[in-house]
Amino acid sequence: MRRNVLITGASAGLGRGMALEFAARGRNLALCARRLDELEKLRGEIVGRHPDVRVAIRALDVTDYARVAPVFRELADELGGLDRVIVNAGLGKGASVGTGKFHANRQTAETNFVGALAQCEAALELFRPANAGHLVTISSVAGTRGMPRAQTVYAATKAGLTALSEGMRIDLLRTPIRVSTILPGYIETEINRGVKWKPFMVDTATGCRLLVDAIEREPAQAYVPAWPWRLAAFVIRHAPRAWLAKL
Repeated sequence: MRRNVLITGASAGLGRGMALEFAARGRNLALCARRLDELEKLRGEIVGRHPDVRVAIRALDVTDYARVAPVFRELADELGGLDRVIVNAGLGKGASVGTGKFHANRQTAETNFVGALAQCEAALELFRPANAGHLVTISSVAGTRGMPRAQTVYAATKAGLTALSEGMRIDLLRTPIRVSTILPGYIETEINRGVKWKPFMVDTATGCRLLVDAIEREPAQAYVPAWPWRLAAFVIRHAPRAWLAKL
């Protein structure tokens, strides 16, 4: 069993929901996010419900690249090692390219891809010497294909993260280290609250339970919920561009 689990972006949304679900399953937690006050509230909630669960927290902005590896090492030391790292921190800001929103698009690109790379580097720097561990990247069904308007850069970063994960999986093929890519569909969180078209939406608690179920199976890749998003991803991949432009 993977006993000690690190989750980034844990102060809200999917990160918070997964932390609560893992705690209910008896896992110790290392939680990172920019908002330390929210992490402190979450730790209090978890310890109140599950007094046997150990919870270590650190403030971390994953775009402060030089801080990522030291924070991961600190948390590993505090819990006596890390068995699983979930690269979850992300942004959904953005607009059509060339409309004056480069700052927002750059923030999303740096957080969702370069920040994710920094987390993967830090995780595997811990796992490689131990020849053990489970690295999980939270991608998105949106990364299946190029997307219009506000999702253009977001989808590109998630496609890049999926490819990065596949490359690491191949690189580690002959080792005990596992790499899983999880591709959620629409799960209710702050990041998609302003999105008008949200087909097959599930609530946060249900979505996070299904996410943790998928992670615990340690697949190479999994859509969450599996139905209908595995089929939807196939449709998106082969749909005419004119159809995607209407989304």
